[in-house]
Amino acid sequence: MSDRSCSSVGIIGAGIQGVCIGLQLLKKNIPTTIFDRNDPGMMASYGNAGHFSPYAVLQLNRPDILYDVPKMLVSSNGPLALKWGYIPKMLPWIFHYLKNCNKKSMLHTAKYMHQILDLSMSAFEEIFQEIDITNLVEQKGIIYIWTNKNIKSRELEIKVRNDLGVKQKILDVKEILDLEPNLKPVFSGGCYYDYAYHARDPHGILKKIFELYIKRGGKFVKENVDEIKQTDYNQTLIKTNSKEYKFEKSVIACGAFSKKLTDQLGEKIPLETERGYHIHFKGMDKLINRPVIFLDRGFGLTPMNQGLRAVGTVELGGLKNPISKKRIEYISNCAKELLPQLGTHDDEWLGFRPTLPDFLPVIGPSKNNQNIIYAFGHQHLGWTLGAITGKIVSSILANEKTNLDLSVYNSSRFS
Repeated sequence: MSDRSCSSVGIIGAGIQGVCIGLQLLKKNIPTTIFDRNDPGMMASYGNAGHFSPYAVLQLNRPDILYDVPKMLVSSNGPLALKWGYIPKMLPWIFHYLKNCNKKSMLHTAKYMHQILDLSMSAFEEIFQEIDITNLVEQKGIIYIWTNKNIKSRELEIKVRNDLGVKQKILDVKEILDLEPNLKPVFSGGCYYDYAYHARDPHGILKKIFELYIKRGGKFVKENVDEIKQTDYNQTLIKTNSKEYKFEKSVIACGAFSKKLTDQLGEKIPLETERGYHIHFKGMDKLINRPVIFLDRGFGLTPMNQGLRAVGTVELGGLKNPISKKRIEYISNCAKELLPQLGTHDDEWLGFRPTLPDFLPVIGPSKNNQNIIYAFGHQHLGWTLGAITGKIVSSILANEKTNLDLSVYNSSRFS
């Protein structure tokens, strides 16, 4: 890349990553067009848990998790599920995951997730100063609860976060119930991040950011992207189902759908999909004051404008398999375990979390096409990392220097 800023950028994906990247580019006076076949924010950015989670440095590439995977997979009443017919397609991901599931890799992931998570909220706060977030964002903290069944895993998490300087408060059952008196005490303890924010309406927030992007002069093309390629040293081409568009540089930021495009570019990046679910209990959002996550069950509750949102589970099964009623039933049962007063749920939803086997995102230039930039693979933390990813990618495109070590997020790590 040259030392000058680029003349134009096309972004594929109108989720939280793509919209935040577009907004930051416009702040640098770089003309930008976002492409998506759907309206902005209608995929994972719509149905997520709504947590801003700067503390979530530990991921699933941990030896203690690997030990429990077989037991979870054979249980129909657990936080992990697998579409068995999908296993052959997952083999490259599984191979890389097993290579990364050890203490050294776990600490590497934690360190470099912390590097960007630590900046995530200040990046969002900059955006919040420019939009109206009334009734959309609350800062009441987030509580994680657990039983003593996997207490060694909890102790590991607490130690790693302490070592990285992450602020956390360990609570006993009474302290948790003082904060959330309606919870049934089926847990043994927990951790409180009293500084954490949560969204009352994630899609509402994204729409506000998108409106600011359009107001600043950004363009949006609602078409499906069929192809992307670099046609010259200073030109990329984005081909939709109806037209070809030329930009100096382009960004792939379409989450779990990014692999189709990176395969076209000759990079076999082992991106896979964690299928996540949500349901709502209408009118029940006042039962808790803040999000509560039950680690043993792999699910959480968030008070939102649409009602009490129950979210969670990890289902490995790609993009095409239908919604699993068993997963919906599992989430509903978990919610009622904590809040027995809940009744019938509404709004069954399935979304796709884009996940790499080392649980770090891919951020940076394509290995073979330096004018095509990647920004995907943020797994459960796509919402949290949207604003800081926008700042990082816009700096890459503007050829600005950063104090961050971005080499660890490069796609070449899978070569």
